[in-house]
Amino acid sequence: MVLLAQISDLHLDGSERATARARRVMDYLNGLAQPVDALLVTGDIADHGTESEYEEVSRLLAGAGFPVLTCPGNHDVRAPFRKALLDEEPSDGPVNRLHQVGGVNILMVDGIVPAHDHGFLDDETVGWILDHLRDQTPTLIALHHPPVPVHEPLIDRILLHDPDRLSAIVEAHPQVIAVLTGHAHTACASSFAGRPIIVSPAVTYAVRLPWEGGSFDNWDQPPGVAFHVVEGTRITTHFRSV
Repeated sequence: MVLLAQISDLHLDGSERATARARRVMDYLNGLAQPVDALLVTGDIADHGTESEYEEVSRLLAGAGFPVLTCPGNHDVRAPFRKALLDEEPSDGPVNRLHQVGGVNILMVDGIVPAHDHGFLDDETVGWILDHLRDQTPTLIALHHPPVPVHEPLIDRILLHDPDRLSAIVEAHPQVIAVLTGHAHTACASSFAGRPIIVSPAVTYAVRLPWEGGSFDNWDQPPGVAFHVVEGTRITTHFRSV
């Protein structure tokens, strides 16, 4: 069994509120009776993509008692993300990373389109994913943008564009257990290319769905965490408010 936590959309901007909510989540995860095998952070980690924001993220995550795996979202900027968060040379190419956790391959995928809010998997990233699906190791694909509608009108305008590029990969590779995303600021689950797609709740704020009424953004809802239990090729997910 592999136990993973996932958080998304921290939008750290130097404000007391954003920092406090993110710290609350990390304190909760660090205090679990059983530590997770890894924490996935699926994008919009910084709000403006500045180097100082990523330095704050780095300090916040430094005390984690488990590996922290990240991918960028549409608010993130690749060069400072690499420099201040990953301690790498800055560059503007996609930030794709493979991690192996307890016999599961986790592909943290960069599907952002710089200076735009929607997502897209470019040819380099598609090739990278395919290169890491050459064996039958159970695999999770994690990226920021959901490739399916979540039934919130604003979010549904800025999803992963041309999702068929991803669905063709998933359909052709039965070792892909699930697709994990963020971006929607609401916890939800659906199906995609015959596999589960699981959308993490956000840390910074939640969105209200049309049938709930009220404003688009709900700043009072507590931060959320997803827990994924992977057993072979089966995934079970639990959501928690913190």
